Amino acid sequence: MIDEKLTQRIKQWLDTPAEQRDIKDGALLLLKMNHNKVQYRNICMFPKKWAGALESELQKRLAFRLDNISHEQVEQMRDQVKTIAKSRSLQKDNPASEFKGGKRADHDQLPEEIQAAYTENLGIMQRMRMLHGRLVILEEAAAGKQIPCHDSDCFPLLQELIELDKKYHDNWAKYDDFDLEKGQVIEQLDARAASKKACNIINLNKGRYRRNPTEELKKQLADNYALVINPTEKMTNELKELGIIE
Repeated sequence: MIDEKLTQRIKQWLDTPAEQRDIKDGALLLLKMNHNKVQYRNICMFPKKWAGALESELQKRLAFRLDNISHEQVEQMRDQVKTIAKSRSLQKDNPASEFKGGKRADHDQLPEEIQAAYTENLGIMQRMRMLHGRLVILEEAAAGKQIPCHDSDCFPLLQELIELDKKYHDNWAKYDDFDLEKGQVIEQLDARAASKKACNIINLNKGRYRRNPTEELKKQLADNYALVINPTEKMTNELKELGIIE
């Protein structure tokens, strides 16, 4: 259950002009939600340095509370982020290696905005790894105390990870599909790309179907399975177990 009194206190703190806010009070509000005592002490010791980050964290949590995000929605986001973490190898130590391999031979000839998409993705990947690390720490800490990881703590991390992954994907598509001769992005969606997209859709939605099977979702999963080139034995068995395919 969401503590409505705490929600109102957060709103009142954010509605207060920045120069009049009591940073320690704001830090205490955040502590009540994320139980991060180290962060609380840092904010109290260096209020000017942390003021912007504190405001951002409280705004995210207020949005979650006011939008009345359900536990089911957060669980769906967790499933999506698990798929993202696996596909992007977010637990690898060195994210730079994959960028070296993905750099085009004609990179220096590309327009600045296309080169920028490549450069931006390195920063996005580093941010995604950091967010994923924080999420893992939250969940492991909750598991150690044998309590559930609070949805309001995880939601802003999950939301930002999903948004960053979309930006990351869009940047690569822009970079990879830019035709230097024609001077524009030419979208490529061959059978292999369609297969990869279908795999992602299946991985994102099979958990949803397991929890809440509907005919519409069943058809979506079956249609996407038909697009997969050489589906893995694991995927096939999972969909058979769910009754999606025979």
